[in-house]
Amino acid sequence: MISIIIPTYNRSAYLFRAIESVQYQTYKDWELIIVDDGSTDNTQKEITYLLKEEKKIKYIKTPNRGVSAARNLGIHLSSGDYLAFLDSDDEWLPEKLELQMEFVNTNPEIELVHGDEIWIRNGKRVNQKNIHKKFGGNIFSQSLDLCAISPSTAFLKRSLFKRVGFFREDFPVCEDYDLWLRVTSRNEVGFIARPLIVKYGGHEGQLSNKYFGMDYWRLKSMLSLIKSVHLKPTYRNLLQKKINEKTIILVAGAKKHKNVDLLNKLETLC
Repeated sequence: MISIIIPTYNRSAYLFRAIESVQYQTYKDWELIIVDDGSTDNTQKEITYLLKEEKKIKYIKTPNRGVSAARNLGIHLSSGDYLAFLDSDDEWLPEKLELQMEFVNTNPEIELVHGDEIWIRNGKRVNQKNIHKKFGGNIFSQSLDLCAISPSTAFLKRSLFKRVGFFREDFPVCEDYDLWLRVTSRNEVGFIARPLIVKYGGHEGQLSNKYFGMDYWRLKSMLSLIKSVHLKPTYRNLLQKKINEKTIILVAGAKKHKNVDLLNKLETLC
């Protein structure tokens, strides 16, 4: 069985589109766990009728603790051997789960498989830049600059979390970047070279719109990873080079904009 986890916070306008895209999957052996991270809109009221109609859906409401805590709670409450994540403002294409299950059955050594995306920004389809191109295989080097795997396309074996850990709950952003770094530093990943999801952007409330200092959190993630005893020497060298580059850029930017708070954080961090 596949356990699907949707974290949500004040996204009632988009949530039901995401839920329907799960219900329309051609692969039917799934459970859906919706973790409401303290929404103050009408999410809970609107979902009540759905829970009566669809027995495969569980709904949990918690105090607001952030997306990582919501995903981690969903993982702990789930029962499937495989897990898939879906952001509440994204949408799966109908064959998404079926294609990924076929992939892991054919490639049993692969513990994570992701896929391509269709991007919609402000209601219009847009082309991805080359920097956002997705890959399979050994993608650690591609994962250093930015998030190389979209959470809504990720399909993982439960056993992977036991080895690399869960989403970091102390990260307000880049929590997915941090997890994928830990995964790709130890594993090859699978990739399906066709769109599996429709990814929507441009609306209010997205984390990427709220936090401009994302490179600080990427640097924090890299500094944590370089302490790992599991890191290959070649990966350690790549990581150290990237840490040096990021630190120089961040310090220069903080000095230019007289951002004393960031300078103090960098001094403490590094």
